[in-house]
Amino acid sequence: MRAAVVEKSQALKNARDRGDEFVRLVDLPKPRLPENASGPRYVLLKVRACGVCRTDLHIVEGELPPLRDQVIPGHQIVGDVVDGATGELPMGTRVGVSWMGGVDGTCPYCLRGMENLCDAPVFTGYEVDGGYAEYALARADFVYPLPDALDDVQAAPLLCAGVIGFRSLRVAGVAKGDRVGLFGFGASAHLAIAVLHAWDCRVYVATRGASHRALAKSLGAEWVGEENERPPVPLDRAITFAPSGDVVISALSSLRKGGVVAINAIHLDRVPQFDYDRLLWGERQIRSVANMTRADAKDFLEIAGKIGLRPKVTLFPLDKANDALRAVKNDAIDGAAVIVV
Repeated sequence: MRAAVVEKSQALKNARDRGDEFVRLVDLPKPRLPENASGPRYVLLKVRACGVCRTDLHIVEGELPPLRDQVIPGHQIVGDVVDGATGELPMGTRVGVSWMGGVDGTCPYCLRGMENLCDAPVFTGYEVDGGYAEYALARADFVYPLPDALDDVQAAPLLCAGVIGFRSLRVAGVAKGDRVGLFGFGASAHLAIAVLHAWDCRVYVATRGASHRALAKSLGAEWVGEENERPPVPLDRAITFAPSGDVVISALSSLRKGGVVAINAIHLDRVPQFDYDRLLWGERQIRSVANMTRADAKDFLEIAGKIGLRPKVTLFPLDKANDALRAVKNDAIDGAAVIVV
């Protein structure tokens, strides 16, 4: 099969030199189902499409420490089951795969229903090969049958950007009719706004880039401002989508008493000093968003199918995976990038 791979040496070089040739197209053997009958069951997928996530950039640029000498990135996979079919997943079933590729099921967090915090998770496209390829293996209990209402390229960005944005709304405690701020408006936020409208929430967006602001307006945001502007009303909830400590402070300063900021970022560039009395006092809260659960994915995909969620996407063929990654890195597209295999 054809696959785009990132090698450990290249990821480390990118971390040092900030290069932009991230992956290399190679021929690899098609994956085979594991022979260990006592372990988790797997399915082999023929990949249709794979979304490009900012986390993929963290991997190919070495910001997430390389774990393998070579790995196929990509964790927003849409594909058909072509081997390892089960009663629940017959041959030809169209499914999605996300960032969480498996958990141990036995750690204290899994036993408490908090599998997103599992002590021994497996991450797709990082610890195991992902979807920048013609075929991919996935644990059968970590794939999600996709609603017919969503086509391949629409479904792909939902599987991480969409699910993690949905979890961010849950972590922030968004309730029907809330005033919600979205700070940053890329692939994840432009999907979250559709869910917020379905919940009758009023949405306020602060983001850099004129094209991102125009997209937010076109999708029905009640107010849109630049990244350092404050919404005209106190917010009940806010979600930050940029890895910037300054953005967190902007969101926090926009909250009413008792409000919550959810940080949707793997890391922050820094945590600035801030005025506790003015910003955090009044039982305002800052919460982090870590990964997602299978329940998040299933619930979100059900909602997405019902409301007819249609992400804005830009398509790239597999042999242009570097172009897709550069586009995401440089904020050169609105919405999501999707590799069509």
